[in-house]
Amino acid sequence: MNDLQGKVVVITGASSGFGKGAALRFAEEGANLVLGARRKKLLKKVAAECEQRGGRALAVECDVSEQDDVDRLAEKAINHFGRLDVWVNDAGVAAYGEFDKVPISEHVQVIKTNLLGTMYGSHAAMKYFDERGAGTLINISSFLGDASAPYHASYVASKHGIRGLGTSLRQELEAKNITDIHVCTVMPTSHDTPFFEHAANYTGKPVWPTPPVYDPQRTIEAIVNLATNPQDEVIVGSYAKAGNFLSKIARGSMERRMAKKVHQRHFGQNESVRDSSGTLFKPMSSGRDVHGGWLEAPRGHTAAKIVAAAAIPVAVAVLSVMKRRANNTLEPRETAA
Repeated sequence: MNDLQGKVVVITGASSGFGKGAALRFAEEGANLVLGARRKKLLKKVAAECEQRGGRALAVECDVSEQDDVDRLAEKAINHFGRLDVWVNDAGVAAYGEFDKVPISEHVQVIKTNLLGTMYGSHAAMKYFDERGAGTLINISSFLGDASAPYHASYVASKHGIRGLGTSLRQELEAKNITDIHVCTVMPTSHDTPFFEHAANYTGKPVWPTPPVYDPQRTIEAIVNLATNPQDEVIVGSYAKAGNFLSKIARGSMERRMAKKVHQRHFGQNESVRDSSGTLFKPMSSGRDVHGGWLEAPRGHTAAKIVAAAAIPVAVAVLSVMKRRANNTLEPRETAA
């Protein structure tokens, strides 16, 4: 029997990207979906597609930066389906640009959407899970919730906060010896979703994902798998896993290389664009699919070149650490006369 058949799953940010992809996959497994996002008409189309794939779906207009909207999302899920089994906090935004060049109101909105939105969703879900004695909370953080990168400081801060929230909630469950409520954190690196198209941008240059860029199906499958096989944290993307390892053994080196790589990626372009708030304060009509089109190699770069360019800094950092450790080992120790 399918473990997800008939389970009630709430997903925020369900109108595109990971959220939409996860909704469609949960529907294929026979789950009941409650879909939250600001684009109500588009959300209804996603709900209809979920029902075509075998699930039942309810579309609820929801701005996760507003607590009342999130509480209403939870209330409608329980009233409509009678229960709540899985809650996925996926909605997220970003503002790109030098920290002091991005209006502070836009940094605040990133925090309200990403971190506070996740806290609102987690609070509503955990309250119900505590009453019921079971449930799975899945929060989408990022590889940057452990590492970092320049030019989207509020996004990085929010993702560190989401990861910390998950750790703290798991500690509470551990302290109370609760084993049937699970808190999972997903930490993907760059994926081919409309996220970058939707981002606010104050760099003066087009926003491009930092390579390598992965198929979002990887993260979608990770989310669906966690609903039945919960884990504390899941890193998605081999580059992210390598970066996570390097951050542990050579954080300074990793940070310096990320700084140079991201700077070159964003500012090493000839094209210029106007400042934009993206979807921070209101949604846009474009960027409606799971994929964002970034897997098509930009501006004459082949996919192989993009992956190679991303892998070189990792290899160099590993070799640097190994060389330093070897030198430390070979260095003669002073002995007492």
